[in-house]
Amino acid sequence: MLPASLVWFRRDLRNTDHAALHHALLHSQRVYCAFVFDRAILDPLPQREDRRVEFILASLVELDQALRGQGGGLIVRHGWAEQEIPQLAQSLGVAAVFTNHDYEPDAIARDERVARTLASIGIQFASFKDQVIFERNEILTQGGTPFSVFTPYKNAWLRRVSEADLAGLDCQPAAGQLAPPPAGTALPRLADIGFAPTNLASLALPTGMQGGNALFEDFVERMPAYREARDFPAKRGVSYLSTHLRFGTVSIRALARAAWQRRGEAGADTWLAELIWREFYMQILWHRPDVVTHAFRPEYEQVRWEEGPEADTRFAAWCAGQTGYPLVDAAMRQLAHSGYMHNRLRMVAASFLTKDLGIHWLRGERFFAAHLNDFDLAANNGGWQWAASTGCDAQPWFRIFNPVTQSEKFDPEGQFIRRYLPELKGIPDKHLHAPWLMSQTEQAASGCLLGKAYPMPIVDHAAARAKTLARFEVVKTRAPAGQDD
Repeated sequence: MLPASLVWFRRDLRNTDHAALHHALLHSQRVYCAFVFDRAILDPLPQREDRRVEFILASLVELDQALRGQGGGLIVRHGWAEQEIPQLAQSLGVAAVFTNHDYEPDAIARDERVARTLASIGIQFASFKDQVIFERNEILTQGGTPFSVFTPYKNAWLRRVSEADLAGLDCQPAAGQLAPPPAGTALPRLADIGFAPTNLASLALPTGMQGGNALFEDFVERMPAYREARDFPAKRGVSYLSTHLRFGTVSIRALARAAWQRRGEAGADTWLAELIWREFYMQILWHRPDVVTHAFRPEYEQVRWEEGPEADTRFAAWCAGQTGYPLVDAAMRQLAHSGYMHNRLRMVAASFLTKDLGIHWLRGERFFAAHLNDFDLAANNGGWQWAASTGCDAQPWFRIFNPVTQSEKFDPEGQFIRRYLPELKGIPDKHLHAPWLMSQTEQAASGCLLGKAYPMPIVDHAAARAKTLARFEVVKTRAPAGQDD
């Protein structure tokens, strides 16, 4: 039994069903808890108003209160984590630091440096699986290689999973086992770490463990309808738990268990598959860290993306939600307003940037990384490479989303479009998805003159589609002539 240990919280902001905390309580007489606002992550952020930082701080306030209710509390530092953690561990006199695995290349390298520093001063470093059910090499092909196609990976995952894999971990401390923070320790304010408030409080995104649990309980009631409702952004069809999963205010074991226990139901099976997609992309990133900046399939490095002033102008229009395609623009404005974008719209927006505008997927991936509340490198990279047809199990390059068809199919009454594009509120339903087809008289009657109140399309989809098919011919892939979705 260790005399004292330190639990380093990162993307796991809860005090229940927490692997590192569980093992620390199991093997330590006294347990301290800490979180570091890591300057290696915060300093490069493009804006000092960042909803993610505010979400984290609000979640830390709740976590600290929960730990104090158990006799402990949270020590929060602002600095370089690879320096702060060894210094804190040494000052507290702990024998070990417990934390949970991270699978991103920069985080892996950071943890290796922390482990080396701790070892040099005689302190152990122990890391545990917590943010996935299966990791690294736990799910492999029969040949012992990583999966690169989702469906076989999902089937192998489902064959292997058991109740034991999904069981919650006991994190109940004995009396006096959790150590309170040193005297005078207080959580920082946003201003203390160089950030300012955002509009987070006005959004439908509750923070912390209580917020995650409330969303989860609400979704469990709606889970039976998930398969049918999940693709329609105007409907309350998805779980809205992605930000909570990203920062670990909910347990992946609890979420997967709820779906697995209802296996055989269409909604539960579909949602569980989405959770497995998340793990699929995580194991891809762990095995292939080069995908952060390069195509998963090396032959697609040959694709010649659009560059230069015209491409930059079109990229700026896409970022601002000014492409002239209503569903794409509404999606981008939803992201700007809330830091959230519906999953169907992520596919539509990504397809438009890469297939209609011919712009490199990395530019879009990095824009999403800067703005998404739930930004997760593995999922974001995997999703963008899927849409761009450069990744594993990707959207075939010859299948190209038609932004008008997608709009008509998934927002047929225009409820989502009108919410984020108020300038189109007077346009009749029959023209809402392609307003450029209106005559000048119809435009005037609707109160929306194209080119003034709302832009004309920045590209013609049919022409852009033909250009994309030609662009991808360089990979010499044999495929049907083409297909529009």
